[in-house]
Amino acid sequence: MDPAERRARLDALQQEAAGCTRCRLAEGRTQVVFGVGDPNADLMFVGEAPGFHEDKQGFPFVGQAGRLLDRLLEGIGLSRAEVYIANVIKCRPPGNRDPVPDEIEACEPYLFRQIELIEPRVVATLGNFATKLLSGKQLGITRVHGQEQAVTLGGRQVLLYPLYHPAAALYTPSMLAVLEEDFARLPALLGGEAGSASPDTEPEPAPELVAAVPAEPAVQLDLF
Repeated sequence: MDPAERRARLDALQQEAAGCTRCRLAEGRTQVVFGVGDPNADLMFVGEAPGFHEDKQGFPFVGQAGRLLDRLLEGIGLSRAEVYIANVIKCRPPGNRDPVPDEIEACEPYLFRQIELIEPRVVATLGNFATKLLSGKQLGITRVHGQEQAVTLGGRQVLLYPLYHPAAALYTPSMLAVLEEDFARLPALLGGEAGSASPDTEPEPAPELVAAVPAEPAVQLDLF
């Protein structure tokens, strides 16, 4: 797709999302947090949902977790301007609780459309929630982090690469080394040197249905 056309389509989708009232989260948000970065990026990061600061500023991954994400990107020679960052959920759930199934069902089409338009080669999920939803599996992030898999998202084949949420390293400093190690593999994945997902690997469709993620007890952050 022509870069100008991609930008125009993504801008139109953002305008649509800005006025969204598909679920109850619209009632309490300050603003929709759509996404930020390069619309032509080969690498896209997907988190769970906006928090307090994201809701106020309108950008994903700000605050301490965002600054750590910036540092991790710098460590592999990238910046926010060279990737695209979004969340599954575009509006902040009250008290940063977990999104519930009908909210996911209402909001996830925006994410899949973003993936379809941006056409990333690698989609890196940050944390448990995004990983389970986009992989279509209930395996926790502690079991699958750093293990890429070929899936179909937004109607196209991508490498799904699960990572711990940066906030996990803020709560558990020993995880920083794990995050750095997993991030260090990203340049090879972007260069087509993935270890476990070869071109002959049959892509596993990731269901674009809310049934993939059951409701979970409300917690501050679903990081693990």
